[in-house]
Amino acid sequence: MSVEIRRGTDRFLTRDEGLLTRHSFSFGTHYDPDNVRFGRLVCHDDHLLGHGSGFADHPHRDVDIVTWVLSGELHHHDSSGHAGVVRPGEVQVLSAGSGVTHSEIAGPGGPTRFVQAWLTPEDTGTPPAYSITPVSLSSGRLTEVARLGDATFSVARLNAGDTVALPDAPLLHAYVAGGALARSSLAEPLADGDAFRITDASGVSVTAAVPTELLVWAFA
Repeated sequence: MSVEIRRGTDRFLTRDEGLLTRHSFSFGTHYDPDNVRFGRLVCHDDHLLGHGSGFADHPHRDVDIVTWVLSGELHHHDSSGHAGVVRPGEVQVLSAGSGVTHSEIAGPGGPTRFVQAWLTPEDTGTPPAYSITPVSLSSGRLTEVARLGDATFSVARLNAGDTVALPDAPLLHAYVAGGALARSSLAEPLADGDAFRITDASGVSVTAAVPTELLVWAFA
């Protein structure tokens, strides 16, 4: 098993009016040839949008986009006729397939923070698809919230002192979306915005140092 720690302070940053994005991988003008993907995961961005800010209509093709809102609300519209408002406790999945144009704008209730992952699809050229699914999370447990072929997205909301076992998987990406993890055999303490990428994960568990939200991708 190998473990790579990625600190939030080392992430690429994009700043614009009403927008702050922390990139986990190379994106746009930010390029690191040694950090372009992790298995099917090619983008894992942490966005903070001001009221009414966001991303106007832009196209995607042959990518699966999974969105998890941490605070506020995100308004989605796309060229396939789908429209939705994503709030904390809901997961949005957009499969761009043969091509779709969409927009994502922060709602009026204040700043919106969300984490969005892009995955290469298992099949290309499929009809675009869209869904918002409510998720019931149990405190102190890791809950699967979305599955896309061999990729599973899970979320844990932990109280201080809670320990949770992570999936055994050939590739595992875990992101601290809020709070902090205690020192462990894996690494020094991990704070908000830190992540680890594990190859051949087996028997891994983590403990929250404070109330923590953990986002986990496992790839079979």
